[in-house]
Amino acid sequence: MKRIQSLLGRKEETVLNVFKLKSMVRDKDTLAILMYGSPDPDAVASAMALREILNQTNPLAKCVFVATEPVIRHQNDEFIREMKVEIQMLDKVDLKEYRLIAIVDGQPTFFGDKLGEANPQIVLDHHPCKTVWHASLADVRPGYGALSTIMTEYLLAARARISKRLYTALLYGIRSDTVNFERNVSLEDIGAYYLVFSRANRELIRRIELNQIPEKFLRHFDYACQHKRRYRDRVIIFLGMVESPDACVQVADFFLRVINIFYVIIAGIVKDRMVIIFRGDGYRQDCGAIARKSFGMFGAAGGHRSAARVEIPLETLKTVLDNDLSQEAVDRFLVQRLRRKKPEAVKANDKG
Repeated sequence: MKRIQSLLGRKEETVLNVFKLKSMVRDKDTLAILMYGSPDPDAVASAMALREILNQTNPLAKCVFVATEPVIRHQNDEFIREMKVEIQMLDKVDLKEYRLIAIVDGQPTFFGDKLGEANPQIVLDHHPCKTVWHASLADVRPGYGALSTIMTEYLLAARARISKRLYTALLYGIRSDTVNFERNVSLEDIGAYYLVFSRANRELIRRIELNQIPEKFLRHFDYACQHKRRYRDRVIIFLGMVESPDACVQVADFFLRVINIFYVIIAGIVKDRMVIIFRGDGYRQDCGAIARKSFGMFGAAGGHRSAARVEIPLETLKTVLDNDLSQEAVDRFLVQRLRRKKPEAVKANDKG
């Protein structure tokens, strides 16, 4: 254990960045930590770690966690509550009140114009850089499976005191973002996991993971069983209107556990967009590639081999389907796009 702790805490890149990070904080400083999208365990754990490092360096006068979207998944909501963390929405926070602005698990360009004139000085992430941006401290490591791993290195390099609650947050952050190591991970992810595993509240994480399905979602499972389309080892389902994308995620995860189903596509309309969730075994199909090829021309699409997501603006969908959002029309659209037919052929078949 000491050897792993020593290796993680002595990486030259990490040590230099921690030194720079500590030099940035002043007496009675103010800090806003931003998370893009709906806060997930990896982002929240990383925000907690960053706050702890700076607070132990020079106590902060004020620190706020900020997200662009509210919490969606039930497990994430319970996790945040157990970590005793409060997260405010970006449109309710005046960033001018904070001297230091940090982004965790994201990059400045992800936010578009939502940041206004604010310029984050600290950016910590593990997603690839697709556009150019600048920050005084920018540490982006796409080779890592979770930002929580990087923040574990930071904590060790800073020789910070790590509470059991923070160990628990880091453990859940690594587990959730690597999908229990089903996605690409680094040796550092494995080492960090091994370290925090022995010191975290594993019983709490088990309880959070077991309580996965809100009762209000049960009707979607019944609907899915009645309206599923099965093609050999693949299932395609349109759920109609749903409360949140998480309803599609829950149904997709459920059907992927059914024997001889290896590839699942679940779609639902959430407010002003249609969300399509892909789940697979990561062996037979590349969900991310299929999502981009089949639906990339209609909206945002991408993901990993075993999990992907598409978001199509509702107005775009209405245009493509001639304003027909019936079960039959959307089913037909999904099936034909996944067969990679051209839009012209789809329209011709609809008329014929």
